[in-house]
Amino acid sequence: MFRFAPSPTGDMHIGNLRVAIFNYILSRQEQKKLIIRIEDTDRERNIDGADRAILEILHKFKISHDSIVYQSKNLRFHQSFAMDLLTKKKAFNCFCTKEELDKKREEAKEAKVPFRYDGACKKLDDSEVIDNESSFVTRLNEPSEAVKFKDLIKGDFSFEPKDIDDFIILREDKSPTYNFACAIDDMLLDISTVIRGEDHLSNTPKQIAIRDALGYDREIKYAHLPIILNEEGKKMSKRESHSSVKYLLEMGILPEAIANYLVLLGNKTEREIFTLDEAIEFVKLENISKSPAKFDLDKLRFINREHLKLKDSLELSKEIGFADSDIGDLAKIYIEEASSIGELKAKIDVIFNDKNPDDFVEEFNTLKETLKGRDFETFDELKKYAMQNSGLKGKKLFKPLRFLLTGAFDGPELSRVFPCIKNYLGKIIS
Repeated sequence: MFRFAPSPTGDMHIGNLRVAIFNYILSRQEQKKLIIRIEDTDRERNIDGADRAILEILHKFKISHDSIVYQSKNLRFHQSFAMDLLTKKKAFNCFCTKEELDKKREEAKEAKVPFRYDGACKKLDDSEVIDNESSFVTRLNEPSEAVKFKDLIKGDFSFEPKDIDDFIILREDKSPTYNFACAIDDMLLDISTVIRGEDHLSNTPKQIAIRDALGYDREIKYAHLPIILNEEGKKMSKRESHSSVKYLLEMGILPEAIANYLVLLGNKTEREIFTLDEAIEFVKLENISKSPAKFDLDKLRFINREHLKLKDSLELSKEIGFADSDIGDLAKIYIEEASSIGELKAKIDVIFNDKNPDDFVEEFNTLKETLKGRDFETFDELKKYAMQNSGLKGKKLFKPLRFLLTGAFDGPELSRVFPCIKNYLGKIIS
């Protein structure tokens, strides 16, 4: 069983989508189920409707899944497992105040050593705990030995007990912390492989320690995808516009192109252009680089252009807001000049919009009057008629003629464009 576990706290980041894609690919390769788990236990950060937006994006990218679960529905299990750990003395209630802990953090900072919880509340006897009326959190006892695991991408890791610490598993309001809820839910769902971003690497030993304390002995494999860097080589921030999947889609980048690029990013694949379903046939986690991968918007645009080329004429026509294969044929001519749906649509729209040239204005108006209301079967026929009836020739004929037909003074050969627009001459020359 695989799981993709987004938090409903904002727009989906390309790093999150990349995680979803690899979970989808590996689940299909191993013929196992893929669960979508909405991690909504952080009520203060949850955004209304963000879960629906996540599911809509997964649908748009054709990332199918077997079921959807909400983490908050498992609260009773989180609290029950915490009580079990307390009963078995594998966890303890901590009554330290924020002020006390802040003071100890400052002392550690002054001593230039990492802050570690000093186990103060482990030393309390039962009577002291009962008499204490202050609020408290619940902490897991740090493990007695190093936590080791092998990452499917990055190799072997070992974390010493002091690096894991007596970390909190239940907050003062008895809600579970991220690591505790995550570890319990992975147990409940019988997750076999966790694929997630490298920023979660430090969470893994804590989640393993939780399951070990509960006596869960089924192996869960881990793969941590390297972080994505921006074009300056720094960690990509969620504040950067093109880190948002929604922004890239609004730019006119196709879902299949985004998926292609995110699989390709920092990866060795047998070819450069492919669909998500094709990727299932050859993607291997061991071929992914251990190092961060730099996001390249120009490369994404190139891949998008290649996917635009793969569409048949009717599909392409629909993508830019038409429903005619002739317009799709026309769009294919302009693909080399455009790298997004928006850019391509702009090229086509200008052909059908009102045209007002800055140059060759008199010649443009002459041609417009000469050709208005007439139909032509071929471009040669139109050209011959224009030459014989407008009194224009050379650059003074062909420059304004191109602008009249396409809305631009430069571009593809008119002999290629004309067959696609001849049925629309009445609208174009009006």
